[in-house]
Amino acid sequence: MDLFSFSINHRTAPLEVREKVWFSEQEARLGIHRLKEEHFEECILFSTCNRTEVYGAGAKTGVSATSIGEVLIDLKGAEDFVKPEHFVTGSSGEAVNRLFRVTSGIDSMVLGDIQILNQVKEGFRIAREEGALGPVLNRLLQSALRVGKRSRAETSISEGAVSVSYAAVELANKIFEDLSNRSVLLIGAGKTGELTVKHLVGKGIGHIKIANRTRTKAEQLVSALGGEVVDYELMVDALTAVDIVITSVRGPSYIVQPEDVERVMKQRQHDPLFIIDIGVPRNVDPNARKIDNVFLYDLDSLGTVVERNLGKREAEIPKVSRIIREEMAEFFRWHNSLQVGPTIQELRETIEAIRSSEVEKNINRFHPEDQELVNLLTKRIVNKILHHPITTLKEQSGNGKRKGEALERIKTLREIFGMGERQEGGSE
Repeated sequence: MDLFSFSINHRTAPLEVREKVWFSEQEARLGIHRLKEEHFEECILFSTCNRTEVYGAGAKTGVSATSIGEVLIDLKGAEDFVKPEHFVTGSSGEAVNRLFRVTSGIDSMVLGDIQILNQVKEGFRIAREEGALGPVLNRLLQSALRVGKRSRAETSISEGAVSVSYAAVELANKIFEDLSNRSVLLIGAGKTGELTVKHLVGKGIGHIKIANRTRTKAEQLVSALGGEVVDYELMVDALTAVDIVITSVRGPSYIVQPEDVERVMKQRQHDPLFIIDIGVPRNVDPNARKIDNVFLYDLDSLGTVVERNLGKREAEIPKVSRIIREEMAEFFRWHNSLQVGPTIQELRETIEAIRSSEVEKNINRFHPEDQELVNLLTKRIVNKILHHPITTLKEQSGNGKRKGEALERIKTLREIFGMGERQEGGSE
């Protein structure tokens, strides 16, 4: 059974193109039904913000990269936006390698992304519920999920913040080991500031305060995240009662001056104050970091943290690649075994049918006492002819090397000897 992959992702197409073929859960269900009806015995389709992926097994006559692309484009009405060059395809080992790279996180826009594993699980669930999984994709997806889990358990590919917002939270966690009894003030409800606060909520921050020029936006965030709204004009005074300050305000000048921080720190009796300035231009005068127990970080200092962590993740890629190779070998050992045994049996039967037919046609030419010898001799000849190809197939099935080489040889052997396509079934 052939394996096939089809992908549009952040490497092949810009966001404005990718979003045209993003599939909701309901749309994915419809897509799976059509792909299974027209092109595959088994298939899975899933979308994330950075990719839409199709994996199929048991390709039907006429399936091609073009035909798969046409299905996706037609389902989304994206004819005027998406072109064939936006897709990348693979088969057999290429397809398996692609899926394993996706679940390991090394093919993600953010190296080591931990969300992709859950998104593949969702695709797995939907395909199973729609009856689109058979023995091959079921086994493949289980192997892919194992790659993702092993990559995170056996390497550091997902460790360390690689976004500004999460780097800020990582630093806060180093200064305040327990965030549950700490509070944060967000000044300016911009996108990055909001995301940083959400990360802090995920880390169990104790209390949230939000100050914004437009009070309505602050109220909306408080409604979503909890906490309280602070009048924008009173934001400096609010520094006395929080542990962490995140500033994300657009403006031509500093909104927090060193003298403001000096006054606040006296009122705080010099309890540590962690300030994350992600405004552009900067919101806090950098001289504030000279004040005792004030920890001030701006985008450049956070960027240094991100670059350092990204370097650590990149160093883990060879370890992840080793895991992928091991799991590919294991998968193809299983996959090859699906066809090796039945193919060997069918090959023996095909050759035996030829031998017995020819012997039957000519057996009367031999003296009666020699006829048994003719049968025995021709059987020995057949066994010797078949010995090497059968041994080679068994060995390749056992070692699973070279991304499905045994499968390709099985396919070639079946074509050479005119053996019919075997219908696969059963369970893993």
